[in-house]
Amino acid sequence: MRKSVLVVEDEYLIALDLQLMLESHGWQVLGPVPSVQDALQLLDEERPTVALLDVNLGGELVTPVAEALAARGVPFALASAHHRPQDFGGAILADVPNAGKPTNERRVLAVLRELVGL
Repeated sequence: MRKSVLVVEDEYLIALDLQLMLESHGWQVLGPVPSVQDALQLLDEERPTVALLDVNLGGELVTPVAEALAARGVPFALASAHHRPQDFGGAILADVPNAGKPTNERRVLAVLRELVGL
């Protein structure tokens, strides 16, 4: 089974870096997408194994994407500089693994492995 990850990140260079890093470790990257609208549209077309979300997408909160993922039973993690992302994006983001921002390859991969149970 090929593992797929939806990457929702509005900063182009960070998104590209995540994509290249994840692909080099065998992940199929869906996106990256920079907005809630783009993420929701992609979710209507494909179902990722997991998702990695930035909390703040150019002033827009990722909360609707997190809610859509939860409704579909897709586990997700954050890549956020916010120590308490639920203070910004609501309860749906409480207790969600956070790879942090800036993050590093080891941390991102560990968080994603945790989500898929490896």
